[in-house]
Amino acid sequence: MPVPSAGPDEPADAGDPSSAAHPRAHRRRGRARTVLLIVALVLLVTAALGFVAARVTMSAYDRAVARDVLLDPDARATTPGAAVRGPLNFLLLGSDRRKSNPDMGQRSDTIIIAHITRDLDHAYLLSIPRDLLVEIPAQPDIGFPGAYTKINAAYGYGRSARGGARLVARTLTRLTGVRFDGAAVIDFSGLRSAVTVLGGVRMCVDVRTVSIHTGAVFEKGCRRMNSAQVLDYLRQRDSLPDGDFGRQRHQQQFIKAIAAEARRQSLLVHPIKLDRLIRSVAASLVVDIGAVSLPDLLLALRGIDDRSLTGIRLPAYDDMIDNISYVVAERPRAHDLFDAVRTDTLAAWAAANRSWVNRI
Repeated sequence: MPVPSAGPDEPADAGDPSSAAHPRAHRRRGRARTVLLIVALVLLVTAALGFVAARVTMSAYDRAVARDVLLDPDARATTPGAAVRGPLNFLLLGSDRRKSNPDMGQRSDTIIIAHITRDLDHAYLLSIPRDLLVEIPAQPDIGFPGAYTKINAAYGYGRSARGGARLVARTLTRLTGVRFDGAAVIDFSGLRSAVTVLGGVRMCVDVRTVSIHTGAVFEKGCRRMNSAQVLDYLRQRDSLPDGDFGRQRHQQQFIKAIAAEARRQSLLVHPIKLDRLIRSVAASLVVDIGAVSLPDLLLALRGIDDRSLTGIRLPAYDDMIDNISYVVAERPRAHDLFDAVRTDTLAAWAAANRSWVNRI
């Protein structure tokens, strides 16, 4: 195994080229803004319910969302303008870039591969651990020589939302063989307003959790959480028995919870509330779906809601290398999982590997 490359600030936050000056601040922001990524996915998954009646609203959303080229050519599955057909794979990234302080750098602690089945009726959410040990390929056009380090470093090495997303996509395609039909990058600013618009969401806490940030105690059981509580809960990693794997599971649980809330409230027959939710997310979102419009994509995904979501944990284990903590993919099970994503056989993989299916 190659020796991992030491990032500029290791071991404080190995592989993160941007957090040396403010490691605590970046850790707080990195964990908080992950939820915005989830809200973006939920809109793609749930807004198609009753879509025809809301096409005008969705068209406005399409115009409001920023577009960019976020996928490296080697990581793109389809040509721009191709019809929306399953199966589909989307790369979803959370960025901690702040408009108010762009000089503080950026990273992506949240990476999710969303796999939509051939029949466009089920979504599998595969969370990629932030500390996964990978080979990040060289990117000569930005002077990056390549590195063997944590995957969350790739976004920062890319130097921008576009460059970072492209480098993450290229890294994942080399690792998994999966090519992507689209990508989205979302930052921190829309979380509170999005959850507030919904009036909170019902979360089911699966393990007693004590916040290391506020001291709040989240007892086991289901309860309604407001935006501040959700934000606090989804930040937690160090206080969980399974660490970042637990944080990933809670993110997936939140995807299902907010999708269920959107369905329960029938948002598409409440255009004012839907408009507020859409605008709270659109300002924080950059997407790449080629020439396909968001309304057309949402129409294609109209068969998916909270009842057709499955959370997947990457088969991997924690390891210490040169006194730095990494997550290492477990062979051959992780590679079998990547094969299942490529061949649209995740249902069979999940049935045979239930211990790696998250309860969401």
